[in-house]
Amino acid sequence: MTTTAPALEITGLVKRYPRFTLGPVDLSVPSGSIFGLIGPNGAGKSTLIDIIFGMGGADAGAIKVGGLDYLRDEVSVKHRAAYVGPDLNYGSWGTVRKVVRFIRGFRPTWDDAYAAELMEKLGLAENEFVLTQSFGGRMKLALLLALAWRPQVLILDEPTTGLDARARQVLFAELLSVVKDEERTVVISSHQITDLERFADRIGILHQGRLLVEGGTGELVERFLLIEGNGPAALARLPGISILEQEGSRFRAVLDTSLMPLSMLALHGATQVEHLPQTLEELFLTLTR
Repeated sequence: MTTTAPALEITGLVKRYPRFTLGPVDLSVPSGSIFGLIGPNGAGKSTLIDIIFGMGGADAGAIKVGGLDYLRDEVSVKHRAAYVGPDLNYGSWGTVRKVVRFIRGFRPTWDDAYAAELMEKLGLAENEFVLTQSFGGRMKLALLLALAWRPQVLILDEPTTGLDARARQVLFAELLSVVKDEERTVVISSHQITDLERFADRIGILHQGRLLVEGGTGELVERFLLIEGNGPAALARLPGISILEQEGSRFRAVLDTSLMPLSMLALHGATQVEHLPQTLEELFLTLTR
């Protein structure tokens, strides 16, 4: 029986700055999945992505991309993984055609037919000058350049920034197509939580440099319940319960059912407990408040 290495495996990763520390982060992203990384501004999402691509070294820990060490096998990793982010700028190459021709020369797996299809779907024109494009136009170009050579791992940092509704629809349709073969993988760092809830198989929530939770998208939403009820102040000391509001005996809290089943609360004095379903965005806001 053969096993497939995780598309992305991070073990004990730590990066220290004077006023911020990322990690330790442990994360395993299965091959053939769409993984969404969400977190507030300053949580460390872009720092983590930069380190994966060798832009700044880690102080501790290890990273493997498709089973390859990100430092020892750096060249091989960059032949398997593509990056798209808002900081990419291809303006010095002139027109879209020239950029495509230049990048194509470095990618043996470049698919001309697929590139042409993407150009039409995204509304890009070959003769358009990159410097005259809007921010959204430049992001579309970066997506085309990454998707067209069909990388094994595609890492996207805020890929929907500047995109209109139609372009976002095209992007997510293409990403779903990318993972159909269950061999290629997409990792998305984004503030568009509603989109990720619809498309991502797994979600990780990063906050203040730490990975708070990680798991299947539906599983996380079912695991954490927003509850209301009556009970003693001692409930706040129970594992798995985080009190959001307390007024007298009335409380509002988030319950991690993996640590404290809802049915057990009555044994600790809770009464009239009701649980309310949460969206992923509501869960994110609750866990990071």
